[in-house]
Amino acid sequence: MKFKTRLRIIFAMIIFLPLVLTALAFLIINVNLMRIEEGYAIDEVDYTFLSETAQLFVRTVDKIYSDLRSQAETSPSLLEDRSYLARINSELPRHSTFLLVRKGDEIYYSGNMEEALQLFGRLPAYGNGNIADNSGYYDTHLKKYLKQIDFAFSDGAAGSLFVISRVQALISRSLLINMFVAIILILVFTGFTLTQWFQKSLFKPISRLNIAMRRIKEENFDYVLQTDGNGELGDLYRNYEDMRLRLKESTEESIRYGRENRELISNISHDLKTPITAIKGYAEGIMDGVADTPEKIDKYIRTIYNKANDMDRLINELTLYSGIDNNRISYNFHRLNVADYFGDCVEEVGLELEARYILLEYSNLVDPSTIIIADPEQMKRVINNIISNSVKYMDKSRSKIAIRILDEADSVRIEIEDNGKGIAAKDLPRIFERFYRTDTSRNSSQGGSGIGLSIVKKIIEDHGGYIWASSKEGIGTCLHFVIRKYQELAS
Repeated sequence: MKFKTRLRIIFAMIIFLPLVLTALAFLIINVNLMRIEEGYAIDEVDYTFLSETAQLFVRTVDKIYSDLRSQAETSPSLLEDRSYLARINSELPRHSTFLLVRKGDEIYYSGNMEEALQLFGRLPAYGNGNIADNSGYYDTHLKKYLKQIDFAFSDGAAGSLFVISRVQALISRSLLINMFVAIILILVFTGFTLTQWFQKSLFKPISRLNIAMRRIKEENFDYVLQTDGNGELGDLYRNYEDMRLRLKESTEESIRYGRENRELISNISHDLKTPITAIKGYAEGIMDGVADTPEKIDKYIRTIYNKANDMDRLINELTLYSGIDNNRISYNFHRLNVADYFGDCVEEVGLELEARYILLEYSNLVDPSTIIIADPEQMKRVINNIISNSVKYMDKSRSKIAIRILDEADSVRIEIEDNGKGIAAKDLPRIFERFYRTDTSRNSSQGGSGIGLSIVKKIIEDHGGYIWASSKEGIGTCLHFVIRKYQELAS
């Protein structure tokens, strides 16, 4: 739910909820208070719903009525004494209750003549006030509560004494007190409801987000915030999750890169140290005269040259790895004749393999006019890296490398196969990963930085091709890569 919608709901609740609850409370209280209908005995009403002041009022009126009824039974002549009646009237609650004595059809005494004149004509007739009855009734037209005592004057005239109360004033006063209490309760209820809703829908989600951000600060990226909600909070949670996943991925990648860089430095340092040590040793042998024949001198110089080439290759790999890592490899694509280009490459690598006493076999089964689009320098790097990798893992007395160029409709497939020790099935899917080496021992004579084949894969894919490997342990390994042919568009 959006914040604007929440604010509208809150505004409506603040305005309408108290109004609705107040109206409901008014209705309930009013119904309870107005249960006094015409002819309904007031003595049967439960006074506990009224205020303490209202209960005191009723008790006072009932006591005076009871005293007057006793006088009517024992000394009815006192009800003719206006001074006695005036004294009793003064004991009644002022402004709301008064006495009225009727003699025949005339007012004999009234504690409130103005009101007496207004309601005299509607008073009940003689005979409705049984002195044995302690009940009263409410006249809906007069809006007065009446208690009647019938008696006989000393001259024999019929008399009626009325205790008249303005029930409207009583109800209004009670209603005011009850409504005040009800409004307080309504406001407390509304405030509590809004607070709970705010806490559940706003404060708790923000608190959870705050906890999550503290976890991020502590580099704990595993605290997951899940929400099915919409609106700003839902968007905020989803943005947090995106940020958390990206930070986690970035951190893991940084850790992995750091580990790979340390491994690279270790590998390069080891692999540079090996040829440097050899170069120094053979150079010292020449200077010290150990190489005392032309054949030995030629062998020492050739070895120094080969080791220098190894160093150059390692440094180039390191430079190229930096370019791959930053996605800054530059290519100069040209149209290359397959037969001519790979013929030159084979001739160049053949000299080095011959020096290592490795037999090189080459076959080209494509049409002599076949053209591909490639960067000649980077494609040569692919060939050199694959062959160097094969040479490192040679374990046969008669080592052999075969290069085959095959025609595949609109593509050219190049296969480079050796008869080395092969690659285990569990290692084969990972040989193109950076820094992955099937033999991680630093005592291994093969050495290597572990990035040669990852560079090969990157270059082949950048040429729009793909590469894979097949191998059998103890028999050898074959690397296959495919490059699309260049075809002239028909005019």
